[in-house]
Amino acid sequence: MTILIKNGQVMLEQGLVQRDVLIKEDKIVNIAPHIEQIECDTVVIDASHKVILPGFIDVHVHWREPGFEYKETIKTGSTAAARGGFTTAMPMPNLNPVPDTKENLQKQLNIIAQDSLIRAIPYGAITKGELGEDLADFSDLAELGCFAFTDDGRGVQSAGMMYEAMQQASKLGKAVVAHCEDNSLILGGCMHEGKRSHQLGLQGIPSVCESVQIARDILLAEAANCHYHVCHVSTKESVRLVRDAKRAGIHVTCEVCPHHLLCNDMDITENHGNWKMNPPLRDFSDQKALIEGLEDGTIDMIATDHAPHTLEEKNCCMSKAAFGIVGCETAFAQLYTAFVKTGRWSLKQLVDWMSIKPAQVFQLPYGKLAIQSCADLTIVDLEKETVIDIDTFKSKGKNTPFHKRVVYGMPELTISRGKIAYQEESACLQNN
Repeated sequence: MTILIKNGQVMLEQGLVQRDVLIKEDKIVNIAPHIEQIECDTVVIDASHKVILPGFIDVHVHWREPGFEYKETIKTGSTAAARGGFTTAMPMPNLNPVPDTKENLQKQLNIIAQDSLIRAIPYGAITKGELGEDLADFSDLAELGCFAFTDDGRGVQSAGMMYEAMQQASKLGKAVVAHCEDNSLILGGCMHEGKRSHQLGLQGIPSVCESVQIARDILLAEAANCHYHVCHVSTKESVRLVRDAKRAGIHVTCEVCPHHLLCNDMDITENHGNWKMNPPLRDFSDQKALIEGLEDGTIDMIATDHAPHTLEEKNCCMSKAAFGIVGCETAFAQLYTAFVKTGRWSLKQLVDWMSIKPAQVFQLPYGKLAIQSCADLTIVDLEKETVIDIDTFKSKGKNTPFHKRVVYGMPELTISRGKIAYQEESACLQNN
């Protein structure tokens, strides 16, 4: 397929510049002030008054297939991601079967090859069945090209097992990606332990539940000489630990989720399952530390932790609801509206955190707009106002507290691997 994008403002290293972009097959072959149509079957896209950005990379999604297709499938999850401007995603392994063997991972890869609209690189599990008892065969999983190793959804409780996992991952040149949670400190909680949990009469989860495991793992990563990546940091103590580790020269990276940047526990308006997520929305001081940690480079990137559930699992009180929030369809627009449109961040900063930095941290050949780079990009109308409406979501999951929020900058067209993965009806396409 040949695609010619005309008249857009392209995000290049020097900033936004009006350029045409020519795509052939899966590569960008030209970026220039004016490109004439060169083939009769070229798809021409008019991007006037819109920006062309490198496709976003989400290193943390839950697509639920195989095993939990009633919550999400690879097809619906990838469609939702494409709608949000993502061109590459890394599905987590809390599936059935868990991708803890070559055979189980291959089942997932087969579905991805058939159904995913964007590039998807799945994780392999750290332990068999994510039970924390026996290590998976890292060599077999790496041979099939798994992205990294994680037991996301569960913290690895044994320091000895985590140390051994890091040693094996280091030999294979893979990262260990950790959901950090000490089970002995969860205390049956369903939201952050603080003023709001007391007001709502709900059992809280203390911040130390997360940070104590990060502290342990940082020292293990140093001893194992392993790349250690922390999922969804949510507390000021976690930010401090990662900052100190980086200063000490330990190979530690981390991500933060949009909802933890946008909200804190005092924004929870009611005891409803859509406010229940793991880690939970923390104190205002934690939210402030996360934003500052992202801005000073302590936090490397933004990842959605897109976690769809059924209406029955979420339309109830927090103590009974499943943990999780969907986010890939609205992440960029919400962050653009809250931080770029208000002047705190530049557009380039947001694109760096959602595209450039994930590629750099994990040494991926994606996340940039340049001649001969992968044809992964998204076209965005930064001025168009949109009301978030769960009834229009492409994801099966509707579990978000942001329904009816007004945002700007919803992606209108997404190209992954040189193919149109998503387009709004308003996108201006024509075949010549």
